Amino acid sequence: MTETPLIGSYPAGQGGAPLNGARIGVVTFPGTLDDRDAARAVRVSGATAVELWHGDSSLGGVDAVIIPGGFSYGDYLRAGAIARFAPLMAKIVDAANSDALLPVLGICNGFQILTEAHLLPGSMIKNDHLKFLCRDQVLRVENNATAWTNAYAAGQDITVPLKNQDGQYIADEKTLDALEAEGRVAFRYVGANPNGSRRDIAGISNAAGNVVGLMPHPEHAVEAGYGPGHTGTDGLGFFTSVLNTLLGGK
Repeated sequence: MTETPLIGSYPAGQGGAPLNGARIGVVTFPGTLDDRDAARAVRVSGATAVELWHGDSSLGGVDAVIIPGGFSYGDYLRAGAIARFAPLMAKIVDAANSDALLPVLGICNGFQILTEAHLLPGSMIKNDHLKFLCRDQVLRVENNATAWTNAYAAGQDITVPLKNQDGQYIADEKTLDALEAEGRVAFRYVGANPNGSRRDIAGISNAAGNVVGLMPHPEHAVEAGYGPGHTGTDGLGFFTSVLNTLLGGK
């Protein structure tokens, strides 16, 4: 089968060289569903996707990591609670907190895992309507200064798919106030809140901006003909943003 061509050759921000050397790891847990989609998004952006298994003892020298969506370990106990103890997660936590500030993106179940691993504050619980929800969702980019959002404009509205059952983001008021004050709310839901998340929060970052988690799925909106409305590519900016970061342009 012929591979669908990339959207375009993504050049370096300053040198103009292709990014074939950028290696983005995509982690698979038992129950992960969207690892292939995330890997495809990485390739579409111009980088190389590297398969990582939850039981690996090494990150294999990747330049960034994506923890994709799904139902790791069947979401037993609570979403992300078991995955947090996978051997590879210890390596990811150490690398994200090191001086190197490894860029890490958690999408949906990946966001849940990042909160369980304490790379991001707060927690995820059942949607307030107690039902699984799948729809196209408008998000507002609140912080475009992170490793995964710098290709967007601050205040820009983007549309990407949303599909979750444990999508309600919660935190105590002190934590929420700190996130707001420090500009760490990365994305906010536009329109009706789909799951009851506090302050309409759809995604957040850590203080350094190298770790970002969100519930909607940008990897499903990177190719014309397949994204929202069959034309949407609003999710591509996540993957080109991290390439900007790796190039030192942002």
